[in-house]
Amino acid sequence: MNRSLAFAIAVACLAASSLAAQAADMPARVGPVPYVEAPWNWTGFYVGINGGYGWGRSSWSDPTAGADSGRFKTNAALFGGQIGYNWQAGNTVLGIETDADWANIQGSGTGGVCLADAGGLCTTKQDWFGTTRGRIGYAFGRWLPYVTGGAAYGDIKASQSSNGDSTTTRFGWTAGGGLEYSLDRNWSARVEYLHLDLGTAGFFSAATGTSTLSVPAADNLVRAGINYHW
Repeated sequence: MNRSLAFAIAVACLAASSLAAQAADMPARVGPVPYVEAPWNWTGFYVGINGGYGWGRSSWSDPTAGADSGRFKTNAALFGGQIGYNWQAGNTVLGIETDADWANIQGSGTGGVCLADAGGLCTTKQDWFGTTRGRIGYAFGRWLPYVTGGAAYGDIKASQSSNGDSTTTRFGWTAGGGLEYSLDRNWSARVEYLHLDLGTAGFFSAATGTSTLSVPAADNLVRAGINYHW
């Protein structure tokens, strides 16, 4: 009896020591690995739409006739689209973008030259404009403040109440800045300001019978937009 009890105790001790050794060799249990979002990157192509408001000043002048209209305000809404490409190195983001907008920016004056050249009312109007610009920004995660500048192009229309309309296409420059925010991997939203200057267009002057009528056009634009990235 004593021998049997001693043998059972020995077997139990041996089994316990074997289980303890196996437990010591097992890897420690770890909890769930926390999710870490990958660094945000702006590199790639995008396309989007925009809308906003434009305002500025224009005037009519005829140096040969020695008269001008004085400056008058122009303003209206605008809507269009853009396409571009970004390249990110560290926090610096470089890009190029081109856009085109429909606009109805216009204003009228009645002073001076308007009586001789426009029958009493002279109107400057812009139906469309576009830009091709470089962009440089500094990324803070999903936020991207940037500055931008480049070429601008668009129409300038001189409407004369008694002599009809004359339209020409002009090339100029634009500069500004904005702030863009990534909503997710494919979508971003932004707001930007641009100053656009198409210079001075020349038109036929009814007062002198020659092309001596000058009509400048410069605008300030505030636009909000949304882009799809891929």
